[in-house]
Amino acid sequence: MDPQTLSILYIVALFAILYFLIIRPQQQRQKKHQEMIKSLKPNDRVTTIGGIFGTIVKLKEDSIILRIADNVRIEVLKNSISQVVSKEEDDEEEGKVKTKE
Repeated sequence: MDPQTLSILYIVALFAILYFLIIRPQQQRQKKHQEMIKSLKPNDRVTTIGGIFGTIVKLKEDSIILRIADNVRIEVLKNSISQVVSKEEDDEEEGKVKTKE
């Protein structure tokens, strides 16, 4: 094989490696995040990307109303929700807080 063909194969192989190691996993994470956002419903406990824990009160087209304390509600964008907190995790957190006091 001549040097030009080898250099072209090297570049193609490099792009293939970058695609499978960087681009594809990021696309899969984005797809999972979009599915999670579509499955949100009222009374779900969530965490925002800023670290705020809250309970969904109302869903709007592009935003969510979260209850973060008694009589305290904030409106955040749907895309700012990082994860849904399960009931088991919520119970564990409350147990940790009670034992620290």
